[in-house]
Amino acid sequence: MDPSHRRDDGAGQPRATDTTVDRSTLTLYVDGTERTLTLDHRTTVLDALREHLGLTGAKKGCDHGQCGACTVIVDGRRANSCLLLAVAHDGARVTTVEGLADGDRLHPLQEAFLERDALQCGYCTPGQICSAVGMLGEAAEGFPSHATARTAPLAVPAPLDAAEIRERMSGNLCRCGAYPRIVEAIEDVAP
Repeated sequence: MDPSHRRDDGAGQPRATDTTVDRSTLTLYVDGTERTLTLDHRTTVLDALREHLGLTGAKKGCDHGQCGACTVIVDGRRANSCLLLAVAHDGARVTTVEGLADGDRLHPLQEAFLERDALQCGYCTPGQICSAVGMLGEAAEGFPSHATARTAPLAVPAPLDAAEIRERMSGNLCRCGAYPRIVEAIEDVAP
């Protein structure tokens, strides 16, 4: 083995490392604003948003991509931001729950969640709303889900009934059990 690849000083002591090697400068377009950051290579998009940009809408739930509390929209598709390394998304367009509103005017899904009381503690709500926005986009493009009948013709947009919405939102968990109201709120906005 080449001695330059050793991680110790030869006497078993850790070698000092150049920390600039472990960081990269990248640009994310967050909610329409260009943001340039220098981040550790291990920084997730979620941590970049919360810890470096102060956007705390996306929540750190499980930190394993299983609960959906961290869902944001990346380049037009919904994604669990806790699973995405920021350095791998240099140049990406990220929309958070904070960026869905148009000034003081809420996004239609945000309004529907409020009108239907589709939340209780609210922890999962930003991820639920971002996931619903992404899901409506996927349906508008005609993507089928596991609930779509195999004999159904591929249509643009894909029809959304309650079963389709539940299936398409199944990656977002709510400990409070607001699921019926969440489905109703999405039905209110779905075409």
